[in-house]
Amino acid sequence: MTAVLEARGLSRDYPVSRGLFRAKARLRALREVSFSLEKGRTLAVVGESGSGKSTLARLLTLIERPTAGALLIEGVDVAGAGGARWRALRRDVQMVFQNPYGSLNPRQKIGRALEEPLLVNTKLSGSARREAARAMMEAVGLRPEFYHRYPHMFSGGQRQRIAIARALMLKPKILVLDEPVSALDISIRAQVLNLIAELQETLDLAYVFVSHDLSVVRHIADEVMVIYLGAAVEIGAKARLFETPLHPYTRALVAATPVADPDARKPRAPVIGEPPSPIDPPAGCAFHPRCPQALDICRRERPALAHKQGREVACWAVEA
Repeated sequence: MTAVLEARGLSRDYPVSRGLFRAKARLRALREVSFSLEKGRTLAVVGESGSGKSTLARLLTLIERPTAGALLIEGVDVAGAGGARWRALRRDVQMVFQNPYGSLNPRQKIGRALEEPLLVNTKLSGSARREAARAMMEAVGLRPEFYHRYPHMFSGGQRQRIAIARALMLKPKILVLDEPVSALDISIRAQVLNLIAELQETLDLAYVFVSHDLSVVRHIADEVMVIYLGAAVEIGAKARLFETPLHPYTRALVAATPVADPDARKPRAPVIGEPPSPIDPPAGCAFHPRCPQALDICRRERPALAHKQGREVACWAVEA
């Protein structure tokens, strides 16, 4: 099956001022990230805060352009797309943000918020836009009378349903979900996750699910990409990655995931220290200052992703 979304060596750098008389530093937020995603599948992107997850989300939704690398949507390279083609590609990828209230205009009624993408991007009549908005509200489980209400009149779960509905108004092929349930009460999360899964099956959507919560990832993902300091360190099928994580960083993340069973015993994978600065990353493997299995070569050479034990891993200490 042809990939609907493909990243090839995506990198993103930002210039950082260091003072009036000093040259600007370079912050390497994302480093040569590659993956492919098919329709109806979910790729979860996990890592600590500051690992580059949200930067990747901004690149995938065409909010920012990569410093290097290529991004292909259904085989079309975004970098080479002209004005009209660029606008069409932007419609194919939509985003659901972490904070549903912050992503909605508090002075705009819900019906108007759902109609707005159609008003800006299509030539549909007012009645057609209203009909499409009401149909989408029904699809995400919102009652018709909500159409004329304001965002502050809804609960967090309802607001996130509204945000999901708005993201789907242009009938995208790919949905990027940036921590979509982390701001919700634990009792509401399952409802929203089930809705996301149902919409994927109904609309044959491809999801990029950005999260730091591996318990949520275990529920919704097909494949998982673990990134550390802007670089992918392990990519593989969800079941295999959770059962036998290979990279020391992945093992630490899995070991730190809470479980509901108080009697369950989990192997510990301690990680010492804090992540290094992306402005001045260490030589070799970026994880080696915190890694309990670091070798001499880890301090000298940066490992590339290689196929090991059924997945892609960037680690000198993992045997093929």
